[in-house]
Amino acid sequence: MITVDLARTLRDAGLRWHPTTGDRFVIDKPGVDEDVYTVSEMTVERHDHPSGVELGFNGTTEWALDSVAAAESLWLPREDQLRELLGPAFGSLTRTVERDDHVTWTVAARVDGADRTFTAADSAVAYGEALAAYIAAALD
Repeated sequence: MITVDLARTLRDAGLRWHPTTGDRFVIDKPGVDEDVYTVSEMTVERHDHPSGVELGFNGTTEWALDSVAAAESLWLPREDQLRELLGPAFGSLTRTVERDDHVTWTVAARVDGADRTFTAADSAVAYGEALAAYIAAALD
């Protein structure tokens, strides 16, 4: 799973979220951004209102929270979503096992006309870093 900091980088770079079932998110406020929620028909539902999208909690959470504006939430895209967002820029994903069974993941992507690689201990993080670079290059 990507970090909250990487999710903020992606959001600030221009990645927009349209909540759908299965999406993970945090409430983007200090002190509550450590709890990860999942949009689900059972616990958190998307409600479209003229004033904006609300994420409704169906009484199954541990604390009293009826809903939160999607704008106050931070999407934590999954690996498959990040790969899809890279689109044709995605080249390959490579898993490397080093001594002591340490695993690293490398995403090869074409960013701003050049082949680049992004390596991390988590494949989703490598995809996220590649997507952040791709978005930044596209906006320059």
